[in-house]
Amino acid sequence: MKKAVIAIAGAGLLASACASDPYITDSEATRQGAIGAGLGAVAGAVIGNNVGGGSAGTGALIGAVAGGAIGAIRGSNQDRANQQRYRDSQGRYYYCYDGRQDECYWENGQRR
Repeated sequence: MKKAVIAIAGAGLLASACASDPYITDSEATRQGAIGAGLGAVAGAVIGNNVGGGSAGTGALIGAVAGGAIGAIRGSNQDRANQQRYRDSQGRYYYCYDGRQDECYWENGQRR
């Protein structure tokens, strides 16, 4: 049982870490990736326990990875939708998250 819990926690951390952006502290991709990993682990454990060989740990691991990936993709799309694009006086584009002027980046991803 301890191995299953460690596997679930590790898979959730790995799935949400892949989606994180070091410049954004409150990223939807990270938050929804972690939530997806947790929900996927629970669903995978239930399904894995009731189907096939009855391995809840394997089902939880697969569910955590799949749920984390789906949640991270969904959160990344939501982060992209929350960006607001602007043009400076020289015609270069930059974007800011949620209209905050302290979290602005150029098109190539460098901080403005």
